[in-house]
Amino acid sequence: MEVGLIGLGNMGSGIAKSLLRSGHRVTVYNRTRARAEALRSDGANIASTPAEACRGEAVITMLADDAAVEAQVFGRDGILTSLAKGAIHISCSTISVALSDKLTAEHAKVGQEFVAAPVFGRPDAAEAGKLAVVAAGPKAEIDRYNTLFEAMGPKLWVVGDKPSLANVVKLTGNFLIATVLESLSEAIAFARKSGVDAAGLMDFLTSTLFNAPVYKTYGGLIVQGKYEPAGFALPLGLKDVRLVLQAAESQSVPMSIASVLRDRFLTAMARGNEHSDWSVLGRVAAEDAGLPAAKKAGA
Repeated sequence: MEVGLIGLGNMGSGIAKSLLRSGHRVTVYNRTRARAEALRSDGANIASTPAEACRGEAVITMLADDAAVEAQVFGRDGILTSLAKGAIHISCSTISVALSDKLTAEHAKVGQEFVAAPVFGRPDAAEAGKLAVVAAGPKAEIDRYNTLFEAMGPKLWVVGDKPSLANVVKLTGNFLIATVLESLSEAIAFARKSGVDAAGLMDFLTSTLFNAPVYKTYGGLIVQGKYEPAGFALPLGLKDVRLVLQAAESQSVPMSIASVLRDRFLTAMARGNEHSDWSVLGRVAAEDAGLPAAKKAGA
């Protein structure tokens, strides 16, 4: 397919490579052009404006937050005025439920299609084509562009025909990951201060009771104190927790743990960890317990 991709952070660049490897013709755009140029050797065409990335059958956005998505959709040479009638905007970004509903309505007004398709996975999974995709929108459109989702990863869950349902699922998943980060951080700090080998503890737990990728991946990062470079930066985690609370409030759903997580992320930010991975909650828990930083080989 002829497809555009706007947003070339760690995840967007990986998705672009997966699409190119699958044989799609990809035109990429990023505000910092150097990130786009880095994909030229992989076969990508380089767009100078968002409009140039909207000349194909579909345009995919993978951007940091609501403000970035709105700028690319509604701004000058944006998606809304550049995408052809009948073409589709596929949003892979983690955005608010409210913005997803707004995008659905605005694209419909000008005869364009919209599908929300946020993804689960870190940058290495994006580049390897091993993301899990959650999609929602018109079934015919999801079926039509299924090859794009197949290029991103082997797992696709179609939630329903209302696009924002996919964003609810994404926020739910990220909330659960954040709770794992905090609980792991506290548990590892407790074990370390009590004299238990943290690396041995995580090896035991992740091969028995908690044999799941999220525990293995983040448990390993926390035990090693490996918070840089960030696979998913702390400010993005804080943003997602805020989006969860916002969406839950709109449904009159109290989420007490999410409120605690917001404060823990704010604490981590206040201590100068804004460029670290969101698993840096492990450092915060260790500091609170009066522990030295974890050693690379475990503590």
